[in-house]
Amino acid sequence: MSAAALTSLSRCGVLAFRAPVGLVAVRYAQTAAAPAAQPRVKKFQVYRWDPDTPGDKPRMQTFEIDLNTCGPMVLDALIKIKNEMDPTLTFRRSCREGICGSCAMNINGGNTLACLNKIDTNTSKVTKIYPLPHMYVVKDLVPDMSNFYAQYKSIEPYLKKKDETQEGKEQYLQTVEDRQKLDGLYECILCACCSTSCPSYWWNGDKYLGPAVLMQAYRWMIDSRDEFTEERLSKLQDPFSLYRCHTIMNCTKTCPKVTSH
Repeated sequence: MSAAALTSLSRCGVLAFRAPVGLVAVRYAQTAAAPAAQPRVKKFQVYRWDPDTPGDKPRMQTFEIDLNTCGPMVLDALIKIKNEMDPTLTFRRSCREGICGSCAMNINGGNTLACLNKIDTNTSKVTKIYPLPHMYVVKDLVPDMSNFYAQYKSIEPYLKKKDETQEGKEQYLQTVEDRQKLDGLYECILCACCSTSCPSYWWNGDKYLGPAVLMQAYRWMIDSRDEFTEERLSKLQDPFSLYRCHTIMNCTKTCPKVTSH
């Protein structure tokens, strides 16, 4: 056997043989088990409230999670809690990629998407999780979005044409420049992070449309294919729908999609 072959086999640790000139022992490679990782236990305080439990009052419940056995996002922690610790924990989630907006909630004081919010790995700090603020709560981390969606519906968020005889017969074309005007607007996923961070919306949520819906209204007004711009504007000409905005700009700070509020 050549020296090169001997060297190769000995490195792999798979050979023990007797050479013509004495005994050459090749030790098997010794693979030591990796040392067990030290637990990284972090506390999560989660808002709990169950309307079906008589006398139940809102409270914060503490869960402890070893970050070594959990994914990197807050949503991973919530899923782990629900799957392994408390199946009654209730929250919305779907895509896990920041596309659907379902897992919007308030984490450590800021509105965000749980699937995009990384867990703070500092185990000395507690992560606090609440539902979106100033909305009725259905259960635990699930807010009632009924008013928000009703306001969205009120702006008629779809193309409107005055001559509908050609509807469906051909595409509605627009220039590249007109299409670019929609950038920063169409990306909105209606998660309500912005509207529920707005003090003006907290005060007048029944009348003031809020940043998310107003941005959507503007998105259809400037769409070159839409023919109801004047009518859309006239619907906002009251003291509350639009003019309760005081440019506080919380909406811009909290938007997970960085849209053009």
